[in-house]
Amino acid sequence: MQSVSSAIRAALLTPDPRAKCFAARDVARRWRMGRLVPHFDAPMPDKPAWPEQPELLPPGRMPKRGRYGSERGRIALWHSLAHIEFVAIDLALDMAGRFGAQMGEAFVADFLGVAADEAMHFALLDRKLKALGSHYGALPAHEGLWQAARETRGDVAARLAIVPMVLEARGLDVTPATLARVEAAGDTGGAKILARILDDEIRHVAIGTRHFRRCAENRGKIPETMWKSLVREHFRGAIKPPFNDSARLAAGLSREFYMDIAR
Repeated sequence: MQSVSSAIRAALLTPDPRAKCFAARDVARRWRMGRLVPHFDAPMPDKPAWPEQPELLPPGRMPKRGRYGSERGRIALWHSLAHIEFVAIDLALDMAGRFGAQMGEAFVADFLGVAADEAMHFALLDRKLKALGSHYGALPAHEGLWQAARETRGDVAARLAIVPMVLEARGLDVTPATLARVEAAGDTGGAKILARILDDEIRHVAIGTRHFRRCAENRGKIPETMWKSLVREHFRGAIKPPFNDSARLAAGLSREFYMDIAR
């Protein structure tokens, strides 16, 4: 029987987006059904395999999206979201494979479930792009999303602090305004996609926060204090308002974590 780490590694090293989505969901299904051995004998790659397109650019070189009312603006928005969800598949897979031996089988199950969700999100967004006459890879994309994984590859608490509790939590803040713009444009199908993603991301942030609290408890640290220290050490951006406090609180991320380091 295949080890869970070798199955995760194979999914991470799958470059084709559709094939990666299938691989991520297949790993999660086989783990749930007991068809993967809980051994961590295969190392995680430093970087996942990605397709040749989209072209990855630094933030300062990314073209402006334009207004959602324009065809280019609509495609640019959905392409940007698709790229975020595509990289999120690999972030969740890497979390399970890199730290599963240390954190245990429930941790692996949680983050393989997250990876399957992100694969489903990407498939919805890719379908949306195709309905607009475009596809994933048609536009440039942000190159910095894997940076958080590199920065935190040696510490599970740092990875949890940055990926679910900063990056995904930021999605909780910005998605409602995006959803409102999409609804205002009369795009009910797009609004349903965003509402589904928002609901799932609240649960993902909750998973990360719960495991982070366990890390803090095991280290004899106050979770809020440890989180702020790790964010200052590992996150190069700013924790910026406005915050969706209600969604964050639903995910267990109270204002005590982030308000006094927000800019």
